[in-house]
Amino acid sequence: MSEPYADEAGTIVLIHGLWVNPRSWEGWRRHYEARGYGVLAPAWPGLDREVEELRRDPSGIAGIGLGEVVDHYEKVIRDLPRPPILMGHSFGGTVVQILLDRGLGSAGVAIDSAAVKGVLPLPLSTLRSAWPVLKNPANKNKAVSLTARQFHYAITNTLSEDESAARYARYQVPGPARVLFQGAFANFNPRAVTRVDFRNGRRSPLLLIAGQADHIVPAKVNKANWKLYRKSPAVTDYREFPGRSHFIIGQDGWQEVADFALDWAEGHSLAHM
Repeated sequence: MSEPYADEAGTIVLIHGLWVNPRSWEGWRRHYEARGYGVLAPAWPGLDREVEELRRDPSGIAGIGLGEVVDHYEKVIRDLPRPPILMGHSFGGTVVQILLDRGLGSAGVAIDSAAVKGVLPLPLSTLRSAWPVLKNPANKNKAVSLTARQFHYAITNTLSEDESAARYARYQVPGPARVLFQGAFANFNPRAVTRVDFRNGRRSPLLLIAGQADHIVPAKVNKANWKLYRKSPAVTDYREFPGRSHFIIGQDGWQEVADFALDWAEGHSLAHM
């Protein structure tokens, strides 16, 4: 999927999460293009194919780690003519936090972000959501899909079964389980790829957005993540949206979240100051 590197009002880089590919941003992409932005939604390494093809042939996905994903996006960003706004969902939110810590981006928005190293809350709903993958250590170097039922519980729990099934058919793809293992066990690894410097005062502003009804990354996880940045002089804000699941970027009302995220980024982006 080739991407034109537009640069009109500016550029927004959208970073998807686990078990989906850039198709998950289709609404946001059109929405932001209508506001005059050049929008890039690059795939993780190995996921730059259509959803249906990835389901038929997940070769190239297995074994990919978060470090490779972050490095991939760093290269994309460094090739742009000026720092873009970064927005990431789920593990894409983790990637945004790491990229900002590396000095990239004019502002960052992490939506329902998977935890970085140092975030301690581990709610039961998170364990239940991730357990189908984590229960078998042999999954670590495999590409693993969620079943429709698992997807409904973990990702789209505020939707009806029929609505969830439609989202599952449109967006769900096998995901590199190594990424989930790296996130789940980061607090036991001194060199975890998800570590960031919470005191970094040179990074660009960061907004953490949480969904109040999220199962896989409950709001308390995002709030704990936000509080870890309190000793940094860099701007770090938090916003929680009521009634939103982990599929906050695609459930009804996603436009409100998208507009809030971009309005905040426009008001805080170093490129707009």
